[in-house]
Amino acid sequence: MKSSAAIRQEDLSGFSGLVRTAPDETQKLSLLIGGTYCAACIQKIETTLRCHDGVTVARLNFSTGRLNVEWKGPSEDADVFARAIADLGYSVKPFNADAEKLAEESENRFLLLCLGVSGFAMGNIMLLSVGLWTTSTETMGAATRELMHWVSAMIAVPAVVYSGRPFFRSAFAALKNGHTNMDVPISVALILATIMSIFVTARGGEHAYFDSVVMLMFFLLIGRTLDFRARRTARRAATDLLQTLSGFANVFENGKIQKILIRDLRAGMVVCVAAGENIPVDGLVLSGQSTIDTSLVTGETLPRAITPGALVYAGTSNISAPLRLEVSKQAEDSLLADIVRLMEKAEQAQAKYVRIADRAARAYTPVVHVLAGLAVAMWWFVLGAHWEQALMIAVTVLIITCPCALGLAVPVVQVLASGLLMKRRVLVKSGDALERLARIDTVLLDKTGTLTLGKPQLIGTYSERDLRIAASLARHSRHPLSMAIAEAYTGPEFLIESVEEHPGKGLQGRYNGRAVRLGSREWCNAVSADEQESIELWLALEGQEPISFLFEDQLRPDAAFVIQALNKKHLRTILLSGDRQIVAQKIAQACGIEEVHGDLTPVQKFEYLMQLKELGHTVLMVGDGLNDAPALVGADISMAPGTAIDMAQNAADIVFMGQDLAPITIAHDIAMQSQKLVKQNFAIAILYNVIAIPLAFCGFVNPLVAALAMSGSSILVIANSFRLRWAA
Repeated sequence: MKSSAAIRQEDLSGFSGLVRTAPDETQKLSLLIGGTYCAACIQKIETTLRCHDGVTVARLNFSTGRLNVEWKGPSEDADVFARAIADLGYSVKPFNADAEKLAEESENRFLLLCLGVSGFAMGNIMLLSVGLWTTSTETMGAATRELMHWVSAMIAVPAVVYSGRPFFRSAFAALKNGHTNMDVPISVALILATIMSIFVTARGGEHAYFDSVVMLMFFLLIGRTLDFRARRTARRAATDLLQTLSGFANVFENGKIQKILIRDLRAGMVVCVAAGENIPVDGLVLSGQSTIDTSLVTGETLPRAITPGALVYAGTSNISAPLRLEVSKQAEDSLLADIVRLMEKAEQAQAKYVRIADRAARAYTPVVHVLAGLAVAMWWFVLGAHWEQALMIAVTVLIITCPCALGLAVPVVQVLASGLLMKRRVLVKSGDALERLARIDTVLLDKTGTLTLGKPQLIGTYSERDLRIAASLARHSRHPLSMAIAEAYTGPEFLIESVEEHPGKGLQGRYNGRAVRLGSREWCNAVSADEQESIELWLALEGQEPISFLFEDQLRPDAAFVIQALNKKHLRTILLSGDRQIVAQKIAQACGIEEVHGDLTPVQKFEYLMQLKELGHTVLMVGDGLNDAPALVGADISMAPGTAIDMAQNAADIVFMGQDLAPITIAHDIAMQSQKLVKQNFAIAILYNVIAIPLAFCGFVNPLVAALAMSGSSILVIANSFRLRWAA
């Protein structure tokens, strides 16, 4: 059997060794697919695989390039699937995080080099074109004009050969296997326009169009590079999370502890987890008592006490004492892996959001070249014009319909809007984020760390003596509630002797010869006391009744005002939390949210979001924890505070800084205004083309006027976009 490293594109056998067999005999395979640039590529690959007998799942994630295939049948079918995909013209490799990272870096360098060369060539050719288009042959001299054409050719031809490779390679791979993709018409346009310009130059013609060729290629490469970077950002979100499932675990077997790769752990194995280590898999606690940080799963900042029999999840942190676990699920089936799969599924759903400018640019190539072809046919064959005149009119059509104005309609507004938001400490990460934000009708908000500051604070009034004793004991612990008491009391401490911390219970010591405890109600013998809505910690001093200290996670200062503002905009606000329903309800009432759902797992949050989307709602998700990550990616648009974990910030489209929630309403206001300007820009660009194309088609416009008109439309779009600054 071949290793994954040994599999090459030329040898598409050996993929069966990468197949995983589920308990229900379903075969599962993950592959890394290269060369996909549009939704048509995804549909083509998925449809081809689903035509095979037994295939139940074939899903290609556009952002990560990861293809997941599930089928009923022999594992050897994996080689058949790989060959079928390769026959479509796409590259097929085993899905490997390290190999993917190297390929990603190589692709990034390749695109940047192509973009740089085309930009350098365009700048130099445009300098020559200014003289060519503004001076007649009589003034300049035929020899000088011909020399400048040849200089332009010497710059343009190598640039097209070098920088056009992203399009040429993709087009050739598709054509070689009897298929087409969007890079085929692009490649044909670049090659034919270059050959025509060389021919005109060799014949001593007056007009060559190397500038148009290189400019078109430059703008197409900008789009390709931005698309690659957007997908790389999404890919890293899942890749970073999967790193948690890499490395080694300490397995207790045959009386010995040995290290085993986390990915090789199987149900029934016994794993030892030391204090301070991350829990590698979902499992059942066999022995040991500790506290674990569950914020990765629930989003709550308070550690949870763990005793034998408790279920723990991969990625959570063991804080205070060693644990011995029985593996209940292998790493690839853990809750953490489920979160990764949900994120990838959500990213695939979100791939339908293609920017308006991208859609216009996609239609540009076939439509404009059909018009140019019709112009040649009409003037040459129907009207009897000389073929060079017909070609000149066709090229004029190509120039005057250059999608610069359409291409600028969205990006200029985005840059201005992003700059305005940046000044307000709001970072817009996704190119079409504002477009999607302007369409929302529902806002989902997490509780801890989003509506609240994520830091419990002591509330209520306590005697100086009780607070001093509690603080003196609390300073021996790193538990969030202990730290909150220690911060609340700034006076001198009492001397507490023989302090011990009991994981999952609390602290114990002696004060003036009397036993004192600080911790849970069970630890402090306060079981009969009334339940509190607030978070509680008990102090029990020998000889007196236990005293409860109450804590609350403080609302952000403007939370109620922001919710009120969202309601005035007729936006539906809903609170989703992993915390208890009673706690979530209290926070919701404090800030004016009527719909509340507590006790939710990450999967339940995601499912609730999907239900809203299926009902036709456009949803904004605001969250800060990894438990929010699937919902953040799956939402139509997402925001995260600057205090959120890295994974949530990577998943979110917009990140805002500071303690206020006001950036949510500020971003929405600017998004609404920016979309009005985008629509106006498109109206300007479309009106320009409606007027300009017929004039060029009928021969009333020469290439010089076409170039000036093209530039004028771009300037008009830019000027209109700057109105955003006045409105904001």
